[in-house]
Amino acid sequence: MDELIKQTLLYDFYGELLTKHQKEIYEQFILEDLSLGEIAQDRGISRQGVHDTIRRCEKTLEGYENKLHLIRKFLTIKEKVHQIDSLLDTYQEKEKEILIQEIRQISDEIIEEL
Repeated sequence: MDELIKQTLLYDFYGELLTKHQKEIYEQFILEDLSLGEIAQDRGISRQGVHDTIRRCEKTLEGYENKLHLIRKFLTIKEKVHQIDSLLDTYQEKEKEILIQEIRQISDEIIEEL
């Protein structure tokens, strides 16, 4: 997975668990794509302070994911929904009972994931 996408997903899922100060700096770096220098100037702190805050945020967010696995579950379920969509796209080509059986199997996997 692309690192920026990973960091964005981490923030989407766990960003509310950061402090207000951490959220603001992390948003500026990841979502607004500002440089360390731009953020430091805006905040009136050093580049090193910004860098340390971003690294601390990344470790914190990754720690939450390592414990809760919400992103992994989300991506797994998203893939299974795509599988169901693909099966439904082939509906005309498959027998109804086979299609129902395959969709039930995938939905069971989704429920198991939750």
